[in-house]
Amino acid sequence: MDMPVSTYAMLFPAVSLLFLAYTNRFLHLSELIRKLHSDWVQNHDTLLVKQISNLQKRLVLIRWMQFLGALSLTSSVSGMIVRIVGQQTPGAILFVIALVFMLASLVFLAREIWISGGSLGVVLTAMQDALQEEKQK
Repeated sequence: MDMPVSTYAMLFPAVSLLFLAYTNRFLHLSELIRKLHSDWVQNHDTLLVKQISNLQKRLVLIRWMQFLGALSLTSSVSGMIVRIVGQQTPGAILFVIALVFMLASLVFLAREIWISGGSLGVVLTAMQDALQEEKQK
């Protein structure tokens, strides 16, 4: 299979946009963790413990997303270099590996998005419970 070098470069815009999105998620999560920690130090609220546990899982997933994205880019660049020196089959294999890493990164993204909804569910459940208690009084 003969692929032009430009085929390998197709991943560059996707990877850079994903890294931007992943970094934004990481920065937002870091800010939220710091705020929740500060709130927990003041109140020792068990609701915050549940949220912090959820955020720890998300943080691990974001690290994997970034790592797999970096491996994807590395494999793509390696494939381009190998292809430029005339080795088409190894270059194509490296490109396929880059696509697999990108797919894995996106799977971790989907999982992290799913878990982030769970974090909101903890807050909403606590709010509903508080409203029920107020209605009963």
